[in-house]
Amino acid sequence: MDKPRINVKSGETPNYTAMSDVFSFGDPEPCLDNRLTDYTGVFADSNGIYAPPVSLHGLVKLLRVNAQHGPILGFKRNMILKWFKPNSVLSNEAFKKFAYDYLWSGNAYLQIIKNPFGQIIRLRHLPALTMRYTTERGVYAQLSNNYLEPIHFKAGEILHVKEYDPAQGIYGIPEYYGGIQSALLNEDATLFRRRYYKNGAHMGFIFSMADPNLSTDDEAKLKDAIKDSKGVGNFRSLFFNFRSNKADAEKSIKITPVGDISTKDEFERIKKITLNDMLSMHRAQEALSGQSSGDSPGFGDLDKITRAYYNNEVVPLQQTMAGINRYLPSHLHIAFDIPEYSDLYPNKDKAA
Repeated sequence: MDKPRINVKSGETPNYTAMSDVFSFGDPEPCLDNRLTDYTGVFADSNGIYAPPVSLHGLVKLLRVNAQHGPILGFKRNMILKWFKPNSVLSNEAFKKFAYDYLWSGNAYLQIIKNPFGQIIRLRHLPALTMRYTTERGVYAQLSNNYLEPIHFKAGEILHVKEYDPAQGIYGIPEYYGGIQSALLNEDATLFRRRYYKNGAHMGFIFSMADPNLSTDDEAKLKDAIKDSKGVGNFRSLFFNFRSNKADAEKSIKITPVGDISTKDEFERIKKITLNDMLSMHRAQEALSGQSSGDSPGFGDLDKITRAYYNNEVVPLQQTMAGINRYLPSHLHIAFDIPEYSDLYPNKDKAA
């Protein structure tokens, strides 16, 4: 910063002219700098492969965007997996990946492996991130690394379970798609808060003086004392000495705290609102999924909540997963155990 201008006349003491310094913190940035919610439609490329209508790589990154979105999807996967009954062709590990792909991308794939006699011996999981549908009827392809040619599968070799999208029938769209902006806003609020504390562009207090007789050495010692004071690592403090000849002795030293209440309240409000949005977009019970919005003092009756969640959410997801049974012989059908508290429990009436 430039030094103050000094106007000196014969027989007069120096007169320090007041100056102002204006600056800004960085360049402006767009608020909506992501394109995760752009629906591009489904189009085939030169290789005859249909591109998904939304960015699958973007949806993968979204899994780690905050502390709620990814863990809630993991909780829903665990609820589906909890009652799954592994069989000779579909292992627990393969079904775990299969169910999770369906939840985060709206698409899940299994490859049918047969022996030389045409019998199904294994259902192999294929990651939804790299699987694509081709312009050839019933044929899927898997994208490979190192810019190699995609791996094409035989017609009918791939089982594809997808969430319904009324705009097109090739790929599924995850149910939480409409809540992506809330998840991103939650992340933006956290990142803004972190940058706020790390970039040093905030102050704890302003130490101002109006003492024209303060020596340069004493002023330097005072600045060093402020810098070395406890807590300076968390907040930046500003020292300012206005050398005025009309200084008031009672007001020569003034400490002005710099408040942060409004910013804090806005941060907490955004975090709470976006958390409620994410619980809504996933239809997740906070008592079961490990999330808390803070709106209620307790979680309520966990047994009733678990029973209602199982009947209304887990069972429909299990039925969707079991859609692959249409393409499997009856002795290889996947199945799920039924808890006693379920409305589907066969001996419920007798037990009552």
